[in-house]
Amino acid sequence: MDVLGRLLKPLFLAIALLGAAAAPALAGDKVVYHIDNAAEQGLKALRNIRNHLDVAPDTKIVVVTHAEGVDMLLDGAKDPKSGTLYEPLVAGLKDRGVTFEVCQITMKRRNLDKDKFVMEADFTPSGVVRIAQLQSQEHYAYIKP
Repeated sequence: MDVLGRLLKPLFLAIALLGAAAAPALAGDKVVYHIDNAAEQGLKALRNIRNHLDVAPDTKIVVVTHAEGVDMLLDGAKDPKSGTLYEPLVAGLKDRGVTFEVCQITMKRRNLDKDKFVMEADFTPSGVVRIAQLQSQEHYAYIKP
């Protein structure tokens, strides 16, 4: 290898490493949290999201709920193990820019009206479709606590 090649090899390696290091940081800028079981995931997810924002406050986070996951966004809902009310935690995260979405297919299947949910809840036609769109079209990282 000539002298120029020996000098450029570390430079190319450094550029490649910087590019690889930047990729996860970009993916972390937008995250979708998938909740389909409030009893198992609710409180843990809310704590994870709080911790996530404490470390990376500029992260855009969307929480998509469907099936039994929507239960955490029902007015007056509590964690079944600790009795902790979800609503104040949800409101605090909403104030930090987190979006909470409820699957309307689940609402229809369970005969739930929009007025049964906390005011912080938004609604999406299909939770599963929304998660797929966020991942494939908007490049959100996926977390299922």
